[in-house]
Amino acid sequence: MHNEKGTIAVSLVEEAVHCVKRCGVDPQPLLEEAGIAAQLSGSPLARVSSAQYGALWNAICRALDDEFFGQDSHPMKSGSFIAMCQAALTARDGAQALARTTGFMRLVLDDMSAQVAKERGRVRLSFHVREGAERKQMFAYATYFILVYGVVCWLVGRRIPILEARFSCPEPAAGHEYRLMFCDDLKFGQRASYVDLSPDFLDLPVIQTAKSLKSFLRDAPAIFVVKYRNPDSVAARVRRALRAMPIAEWPGADEMAAKLRFAEATMRRRLKQEGYTYQSIKDALRRDIAIASLQAGERTIADIAIAVGFAEPSAFHRAFRKWTGGRPTDYRPGPDGN
Repeated sequence: MHNEKGTIAVSLVEEAVHCVKRCGVDPQPLLEEAGIAAQLSGSPLARVSSAQYGALWNAICRALDDEFFGQDSHPMKSGSFIAMCQAALTARDGAQALARTTGFMRLVLDDMSAQVAKERGRVRLSFHVREGAERKQMFAYATYFILVYGVVCWLVGRRIPILEARFSCPEPAAGHEYRLMFCDDLKFGQRASYVDLSPDFLDLPVIQTAKSLKSFLRDAPAIFVVKYRNPDSVAARVRRALRAMPIAEWPGADEMAAKLRFAEATMRRRLKQEGYTYQSIKDALRRDIAIASLQAGERTIADIAIAVGFAEPSAFHRAFRKWTGGRPTDYRPGPDGN
């Protein structure tokens, strides 16, 4: 069993860093605090762990005293997220939890708001930007959505399926990462900005308590970026099946398709529609496992190479550069990668 929690594209790190720079704060100490090496920035294939991204998120919030990263004319002061969770914790069900979280965000932000409407078998979360306010980029919409959606999913104890998402902003460099975060049916440059959710959660009871809130707050909200990715896609099902077995026993595409009860051609076609191949999923999973092991700093690179399926360290080095654009030592903790 692999316990790694996934990795996040460095392009999302760069979007967060851009917010910091706009606020006139030097991001370098914050990156160092999160254990993110400077050499990863600017490499389009580079990844960071969910723990690193979470540490960066928290460091930025503290440095700016703004849990919305300076993306609204009114700062979301430190402690706001905890207050939102506490306000929503006493909600009766998913519908009330969503109303309370969006209502709380309306109180703390001036430029952005979201309205909730139930229509035609879906719950639509429509985003609005105040007239005269600066045009919002995808990172602002995503930050808002992550805060609200992550809390509501946690409160009802399940991931709420996202049916489609539309945004008026142009597609960012991290477009593929946002599709993982939201859903495959995500389009940019649209006339309106909204996210449609499956309505089944509305009547689900809130199952969390003040006791469970304490452990939840240790990782939230940055962990939402990977925790609530779409689990129903074929790619996600393949990843789950692979994670459940040792790398040495990973099957070929024909065996995996049979395991998931697909014809092999059907599995390949469905993966292609989602933007993957079976090999790309295996490579990404090996990459994430390798990054987690490198950052743990407890094993040699040669041992990690063997653990992720390479007989020779040199082959692992070549593959790692292909996966991330960098060297394994770039992902070691410490300023010098050792």
